[in-house]
Amino acid sequence: MSIYLLIVILSVVSCTTKENKGIAQSNKNKEVVEQYFSYFNNHEWEKMAEMYSENAEFKDPSLGQGIIKQTRQQIIEKYSELNTIFPDIKDEILKTYVSGDNHIIVEFISSGTTPDNSKFELPICTIFTIENGKITKDFSYFDNFEE
Repeated sequence: MSIYLLIVILSVVSCTTKENKGIAQSNKNKEVVEQYFSYFNNHEWEKMAEMYSENAEFKDPSLGQGIIKQTRQQIIEKYSELNTIFPDIKDEILKTYVSGDNHIIVEFISSGTTPDNSKFELPICTIFTIENGKITKDFSYFDNFEE
C-alpha cells in the first residue's frame, strides 16, 4: 500500500513540475512577443530582426502565397521600407493567447498614415512560434485587398 501511495505522489509531483515548466515557458514566450511589439512601435528594426531565428518562416499576404523564408537582413529591409511608406506605423495589441509551449497568438490593430495623409487601421492576427527564445515562424492573417 505504501509503494502505491509513493507512486501516486511521485506522479502528481512530476505532472505539477511539468505543468509549471510549461507555464514558465509560455510566460517567457509572451515576454518575447511583448518585446517584439515594443521594438516594432519604436521602429527598432535591427533589434526586432534579432528576435527571429536566422531563417524564419513567414505567412504574410504582403510577401505572396505560401510560406516564405526570410533572413534577419530581409526582415530589416521589409520593415524599413514599410516605415518609409508609413512613418508613424504602430501596432496596438488587443489580445494575446498562449497556445502550448511554443505558440503565442496575438490580435492587434496596425495603424498609421498613408502617403496621401489619410489614416488607416488594419486588424491583424499573428501566430508566433518561438523556439529557444527566437521566433521561428510568423504567420500573419489580414485582409490584403485593395479598396
